[in-house]
Amino acid sequence: MPISFPTMETREEVMFFDTDCGGVVHNIAYLRMIETCRTRLAAGMGMDLRSMSETQLFPVVTRTEIDYRRPAKLGDWLTIRGAVAEISKARFWCQFEMIRESDGTTLVTARQSLALVQMPEGKPVRLPAEWVG
Repeated sequence: MPISFPTMETREEVMFFDTDCGGVVHNIAYLRMIETCRTRLAAGMGMDLRSMSETQLFPVVTRTEIDYRRPAKLGDWLTIRGAVAEISKARFWCQFEMIRESDGTTLVTARQSLALVQMPEGKPVRLPAEWVG
C-alpha cells in the first residue's frame, strides 16, 4: 500500500524584486515561490534540506508546466498550495496553485515532474517502493 503524502501551503507577499516596472510579477518569481513550496513539501516527505545534504539524494525537476491565468501585483499576498499528484517507478509529479488572498483568484497553476538523483554522480535512482505501492 502506497504511503500518504503531505500537502503543503506557503504564503508569499509580492515584493519589489518580484515585479517589473509596472508592478506585475515576473514569471521567474512565480517559479521561485513554487520552489519554496516544493522544498517544504519535500521536507514533509522526509527529504528536508539537511538530510538531502547528508545523503546527496535530491529530487530534481525534469519538467515544469505552468499556466499564468492572472497577474499578481506588488503588495499582493499569495497562498501557494502544493501536493504530490502522480507517482511512477522513476519519477513523480507535483501540482501547485497560487491564489491571491484578497479575492481568492487563482493566478497560476503548475505541474512539475521530478526524479530522484544521487549526487555527485548525477545518477537517477528508482523511487522508494513504499512510494509506488
